[in-house]
Amino acid sequence: MSLTSSPSLRTEFKEFLRLAIPLASAQVAQSATGFVDTVIMGRLGQETLAAGGLAAITFTALLNTAGGVVIGVSPLVAEAYGAGNKARVQQVARQGLWLSAILAIPVMFFLGNIDTLMRQFGQQATTIALAKTYLDIMLWGLFPALAFATLRSVVSGLSHARPVMIIVIGGTLFNIAGNYVLGLGKLGFPAMGLQGLAWASIVSLWGMFLSLVVYTLKHPKLKAHRLFENLHQLKLRIFWELVLIGVPIGVSAALETGLFTVVTYLMGALGTEVLAAHQIILQTIIVIFMVPLGMSFATTIRVGQWSGQQNYAAARLAGYVGISSGVVFMTLMAIALLVFPLQVIGLYIDIRAPENASVLTIVMPMLTIASVAQILDSVQKTASGALYGLKDTRIPMLISFCTFWGVGLTSGYLLGFRFGLGGTGLWLGQSIGVAIAAGVFLWRFRQLSLSKSW
Repeated sequence: MSLTSSPSLRTEFKEFLRLAIPLASAQVAQSATGFVDTVIMGRLGQETLAAGGLAAITFTALLNTAGGVVIGVSPLVAEAYGAGNKARVQQVARQGLWLSAILAIPVMFFLGNIDTLMRQFGQQATTIALAKTYLDIMLWGLFPALAFATLRSVVSGLSHARPVMIIVIGGTLFNIAGNYVLGLGKLGFPAMGLQGLAWASIVSLWGMFLSLVVYTLKHPKLKAHRLFENLHQLKLRIFWELVLIGVPIGVSAALETGLFTVVTYLMGALGTEVLAAHQIILQTIIVIFMVPLGMSFATTIRVGQWSGQQNYAAARLAGYVGISSGVVFMTLMAIALLVFPLQVIGLYIDIRAPENASVLTIVMPMLTIASVAQILDSVQKTASGALYGLKDTRIPMLISFCTFWGVGLTSGYLLGFRFGLGGTGLWLGQSIGVAIAAGVFLWRFRQLSLSKSW
């Protein structure tokens, strides 16, 4: 661990990159599976693309919500590591695994009965049937996904981020190959469509979790923490502390991801073509946004480690390094999307095919709005990560509710349905909510880090 009493900007940026590059790379690699899934779905037809995309974002929304709760392990481990408290690191990690198992059960039950909710949101019968074939399999990947998120937070908080990247890249490559073989029916396997994509994902999720378990058991420094000893013991005090920190993070993730999920369902109510256009943009943005998401994790860890030493001036510097890095990256990505929109859209559909002309017309203005909005989205994500490093999670949760749902969803619905802007209006509205959240999170981090310095 590189913690000094008075870090320079250069030193902090270097240490930030040591965490951010592997964590962001792991996130991008993991999201590449969804990208390949979407490409394969597009090859299977518009109905499969619409239904598969709807199912995938539903699973992702629930996983991100539960995963946000267990990611509460990250600031607690980082703080304990900064303070040199090895026993607390062990205890937090073990209770995080307990929390993963407990959370997985109700989410699996909910996914198994998701078809009822889809009908309430007015989805077409064929869309519901196709989506359910995917989700009935994917629900068995919830526990390994949550347990992996817990262990990832632990080893990253202990400044061992690079193995996470290697494991995720390996799991992603396997998943992509499995998607191609099982989804399209290659190498003598039958074409299983969405079911094949789900089975490939399940095997990959379990493989990544077990690989990280083996790494923590074999690495000399991590082995010394004895993370899996007395795993059967539930420590209610630490478990409850983890819940108090993690639940607001999970709720914030639910509010953010839920906004995009509800908007996706509203897109479906506007028709299959609008939903297909939305999936093209959403999947593209998801892949790119994994970088500031990884930066957010790194920001939480660096701020948390300095907070463990009660060096809040250094924690403030770490927060600003993470936030500014996210802005620079997403600005470059926005420029690329605005300059090469047809090349991006062409990854999913044949832009020259007459049957895709209407989708192309719908997707272009939506992509323009989404590209610019992602700059502000990077600010809100990295700034919230900085707040989590200070263990400030409840107020950000309330801010997320007011901005994402009070402003974003309401304005999106009005612009999309009342003012007749359709999918473009929905994207514009949710972007307004994200922009307000970015400003408020940034202001709160500045105020909180300054108050702690005194």
